Amino acid sequence: MSDFYWSPNEQMARLKPYFSKSLGKPRVDDQQVLSRVIFVNRSGWRWRDAPKEYGRHKTLYNR
Repeated sequence: MSDFYWSPNEQMARLKPYFSKSLGKPRVDDQQVLSRVIFVNRSGWRWRDAPKEYGRHKTLYNR
């Protein structure tokens, strides 16, 4: 899994105030979602083609 991008914890701590709060359903990990967005933008892949380690593509669409 070394080829995957994961946002550093320090970066996520600075961005935490900008993520909305959970209302009802438990949220998917913000670090996982942000990492997938960055990975897809860097690679030029479609959301649904990104590796499953980042989670479901529908989660990104909904966010």
